[in-house]
Amino acid sequence: MVTVTPEQIHDSSLPVRDRMEALIRLKQKEITEAIAGLDTVEFHTDCWSRGDNGGGGQSMVIQNGTTFEKGGVNISIVHGKLPPQAVAKMRADHSNLKGSDKDGSVNFFACGLSMVIHPINPHAPTTHANYRYFETSDPETNETQTWWFGGGADLTPSYLYEEDARLFHQLHKDALDKYDKELYPKWKKWCDEYFYIKHRQETRGVGGIFFDDFCDRSADEILKIVESCFDAFIPAYIPIVAKRKDTPFTPEQKNFQQIRRGRYVEFNLVYDRGTQFGLSTPGSRVESILMSLPATASWAYNHQPEPDTEEAKLVEVLKNPVEWV
Repeated sequence: MVTVTPEQIHDSSLPVRDRMEALIRLKQKEITEAIAGLDTVEFHTDCWSRGDNGGGGQSMVIQNGTTFEKGGVNISIVHGKLPPQAVAKMRADHSNLKGSDKDGSVNFFACGLSMVIHPINPHAPTTHANYRYFETSDPETNETQTWWFGGGADLTPSYLYEEDARLFHQLHKDALDKYDKELYPKWKKWCDEYFYIKHRQETRGVGGIFFDDFCDRSADEILKIVESCFDAFIPAYIPIVAKRKDTPFTPEQKNFQQIRRGRYVEFNLVYDRGTQFGLSTPGSRVESILMSLPATASWAYNHQPEPDTEEAKLVEVLKNPVEWV
């Protein structure tokens, strides 16, 4: 374990896992400060340990404010052994992943930042972002077997403001175009496909970017790409909430937000791979994993928005994803 300062994140002589840890710690601080700047309450910090020297993390949660009903910006740095069944599942995407000759397990290290923010005002969108690094090593030699990065950021409005969707997408496209202009269209499509609620036949929101198992270039270059995406988040989201948080809204609009939040819950509990992985990992912290769920949501039987309404406009886009930039 090497302690890396923010100034050393670009020092390629240091282990990438330690530089990624330094990056997520820095971004947690920057993002929570930006979000708290729009509210009258502060983030509550909760440090936790996985036990058995398996690492831990820091959850920072804001709730019951004047702008945000609930939100969390969590980091985790965990390590240990992956059981044989998890190794077998991962081998489909990573052929060089080999279990121990003794029991089929492998050592793993994972670190990442995961955040979800739910504003009070139905005109201000929910957002999610997650960037992570994962590596495995041989239990006998401790030699790294395989590694990859994953993550992304997306926007989930209850009411569609096209300029907000364009801003969010444009800034994330700009962040990727600096390194590879083929990444944004690929990852935008991946985001639309990943955050698709099959049983509703609609996407969770207006998308953004999503990627996984990213290891087709040097880890040093990918870390810079991830940092660029991190840097896009605050200017892509904070101005939107600042603009929308005081917009007048009706009880009917608040009710529609609650229904849309119900769809958010459905996706996270039924389809999200991160939730499933977290809940199946021994020693994981359930409170941090389920932090993504809103404080309130509702399910109305057979709810259908009236034609030619703002609610119907949103649902149309969710059923037919748009190329925003």
